[in-house]
Amino acid sequence: MTSPPLSIKGVVIHEGCVLLLVNERDEWDLPGGRPDAGEGHRAALAREVREETGLSVEIGALLDEHLFEVLPQRFVKIVAYACELSGSTKAMLSHEHLDVRWVPLDQLGETIDGRRLPVGYLGAIRQAISQPRSPSEREV
Repeated sequence: MTSPPLSIKGVVIHEGCVLLLVNERDEWDLPGGRPDAGEGHRAALAREVREETGLSVEIGALLDEHLFEVLPQRFVKIVAYACELSGSTKAMLSHEHLDVRWVPLDQLGETIDGRRLPVGYLGAIRQAISQPRSPSEREV
């Protein structure tokens, strides 16, 4: 049996919001994608976030690994990392997605604005929220 394809995802939290995208299935998605041949997870994620949103991030701790059923009987292995924004917060929309938005953490749930947020992504976001953050992100 072959391994499912790999997708590296980033949880970018800034000022009480998480960066989410809307994919072609009209679901919320985390930025990220597949590594190129020979590319490490962290390098792939930094590249994918930049390509999909125009944002620069520093890749932090591994948050979660899980299998995600993208379509019936079609699985992708998701590996999610915490990311810290480095630079502008103005996200651009790439041709790969239908929308990009900073969603307030207090609006998180299995659906947001009528769109599904996959439970694995929600779990990774909650993991990132519970981790110690940099001094600039901590509550004073």
